[in-house]
Amino acid sequence: MRRILIAVLALALVTLPALSNAQDSALDRIRDSKTVTMGYRGDALPFSFKGPNGQPAGYTVELCKRVAASIESQLKIPDLKIKWVEATSQNRFELVEKHEVDMLCGATTATLKRMERVDFSSYVFVDSTGVLTRVSSAVRKFSDLAGKRVGVIAGTTNETALKSALKRALINAEVVTFPSREAATAALEQGKVDAFASDKILLEGIAGKVKDASKYALLPDDLSIEPYAIMLPRGDSALRLEVNRALSRVFSSAAIRDIFMNTFGNDIEPTPLLRALYMIGYIPE
Repeated sequence: MRRILIAVLALALVTLPALSNAQDSALDRIRDSKTVTMGYRGDALPFSFKGPNGQPAGYTVELCKRVAASIESQLKIPDLKIKWVEATSQNRFELVEKHEVDMLCGATTATLKRMERVDFSSYVFVDSTGVLTRVSSAVRKFSDLAGKRVGVIAGTTNETALKSALKRALINAEVVTFPSREAATAALEQGKVDAFASDKILLEGIAGKVKDASKYALLPDDLSIEPYAIMLPRGDSALRLEVNRALSRVFSSAAIRDIFMNTFGNDIEPTPLLRALYMIGYIPE
């Protein structure tokens, strides 16, 4: 009898965290408030940014809107509202950790180190770290960065990838950190840095926004692979399930192609790697 009691007590102790997580799920707050709070990056064009009307827009933002619609249907919440909270590279993790947002919709790379603080949805995109240079700097390949100043956003995986690549190649370049993409882009335009390292597709978006795109060139090198995901509170398995359910439905339908084309244009096709990601992202019920 004593062994049985000990076993029952042990089982209760094991299951308590799971019960607590279920009770503390963001889904309960969403159901009670009839509102889902979504963080978004205002500077991560074309994934997450402020549109012409000042409202959040972009590839990941559109996916998050589909997630909200799916949660509305799954929880049977009529007229579920979305509350948008603008985030930065520096405070995005804190917003999720403190449950100030239910999810973060941007261009966030999922890494094992970051998983010590937060959770992630299924991957929603895959890119690589690249380098945008000023043509006048005479940088044509990665090794030409020797003796140059290279900008990067502080605290990003791009910063880690850049420093690692420079170290491996024994290139002595000065890495200059900036708090935001706008600040790094301005420094590049003003000649304060010779290059800017970031996700390649974000650099392509920047190249289309500068005053004279002919003054800039994207190096062919891939410094890292960057799998993007929607950032979620750590340990909230119920919320993660609903987010992945919604993404699975999008990836298995024509909706993902519409979102891709509306974001990147009709003349750009998903890469083979991205197509494979969409296929893997479909999870049977």
